[in-house]
Amino acid sequence: MEFLKRRSDEIYALTRMVVGFLFMCHGLDILDFLLFGRSFAGNAAGYAQMPLPLGWITALLETLTGAAVMLGFSAGVAAFLASGMMAVGYFMAHQKDGLLPIQNHGELAALYCWVFLLIASRGSGRWSVDWARGAR
Repeated sequence: MEFLKRRSDEIYALTRMVVGFLFMCHGLDILDFLLFGRSFAGNAAGYAQMPLPLGWITALLETLTGAAVMLGFSAGVAAFLASGMMAVGYFMAHQKDGLLPIQNHGELAALYCWVFLLIASRGSGRWSVDWARGAR
């Protein structure tokens, strides 16, 4: 696995980009539902249960923090916010349905929470806006 170890910075950068992109897509899906009443991912039922201000806040935060993480623009701060948001989301939306994430369908929220915490600890890294600006 020496090859992978030598490429850990690049693998981290790609991971940061993919995770940020996926999170941004989730936020855009909520925005799609709030603006047009549809969900391109088919999650409309879950979004309809959100109180309106919470839905807008969630959509905007997921879209903006996801984009910031993907681009590596203050990714540490954005990821820390996203991690906290996913922790709160897990306890608000999933914990009541069972103790373990596998029971309460909260695996994705828990996984995002921990991956964003890892990104918050490492920052933007290589191939990022921050890296290009010299703020490594």
